[in-house]
Amino acid sequence: MELFLFDISPESPRESFLPLSTNHRSGSVNVTWEPDVTFFIQGLASLGEKKMILFVILLLGYIIILGGNSMIIFVALTDSKLSSPMYFFLSNLSFVDIVYTTTTIPNMLSGLLTYVKTISVPGCFLQMYFFIQLAVTGRAILTVMAYDRYVAICNPLRYTAIMTRPVRLILIAGAWSFGAFCTLPPAAMGWQQSYCSPYVVRHSWCDPSSVRRLACGDTSVDSIVSLSFAMVSLLTTGVLILTSYALIGVSMSRMGVAQRLKAVGTCAAHLIVVSISYGSASFVYISYRVGNFSPEVRIIVAVLYSALTPFLNPMIYSLRSKELRDSIRRTLSGFRPAAVSPRKDVSTVS
Repeated sequence: MELFLFDISPESPRESFLPLSTNHRSGSVNVTWEPDVTFFIQGLASLGEKKMILFVILLLGYIIILGGNSMIIFVALTDSKLSSPMYFFLSNLSFVDIVYTTTTIPNMLSGLLTYVKTISVPGCFLQMYFFIQLAVTGRAILTVMAYDRYVAICNPLRYTAIMTRPVRLILIAGAWSFGAFCTLPPAAMGWQQSYCSPYVVRHSWCDPSSVRRLACGDTSVDSIVSLSFAMVSLLTTGVLILTSYALIGVSMSRMGVAQRLKAVGTCAAHLIVVSISYGSASFVYISYRVGNFSPEVRIIVAVLYSALTPFLNPMIYSLRSKELRDSIRRTLSGFRPAAVSPRKDVSTVS
């Protein structure tokens, strides 16, 4: 039987959330050979009654994320007018956004309703893997979309011949493979580590850096490997996106005013999404290094960062794309009940 000491008073130290177990050793445990070991998710315990406010905000945001991105996937699959490669890639990005937020937000919502949130070790590492892998895959799909915009603007006459369905599938498969390539080595190294009790993850989900702090041994190699693959994922996608837009800019400089405005309209939505994604990531990274924030503030910032792009994507693309707006409008109107036919005037009935 396990006992827990959990003090949620504001003045209590963060270390007050420590699981006291009568059957867990305080020494190191290799999670590969101890499947019964459980990690405890600290979450936002110190917020007290404010947790319910955050719960409502997160729940509404999550519902909007699911509804908006699901609608984009539905109309892209069912509306023949949205058969262009851009909407194919956009529907894949929406799918990634749904699964990406689902790996963390539901767990965080349940954690806001309970005093103690636990997760099995395999579940923790699966959550960690998919959280990172989907984040990298999302950026890889943004890179593919940048290439799609480059071909559409710089080589419009051969656009349909280049962006065939097999090519689209290869590009999406490459994005998912790139995400797995950047995620598997750090996750596998973390799985082989030995961890010391108390197994308290000081985050609202199995964040890699938070889990790494529980390791008993030296994690410098793990940190270097994780940082290396993170840099590979960010720099590779960032450089390719910048290259695509640099070539687009060179091509636009040779166009007339009308063609230039049309090209800007073609790229605007994607460029806004990329700017928000990389801008928010840079802000979070710099604020973590410069600002002296409490762990609770860092968790909230991390949640907002991870949910920001999936939350805004449907709105940005719907506002910038008339085809998508019209398709969503037609789809929603099709769900409305048929209008009731007017009643006959009883006075005319003999």
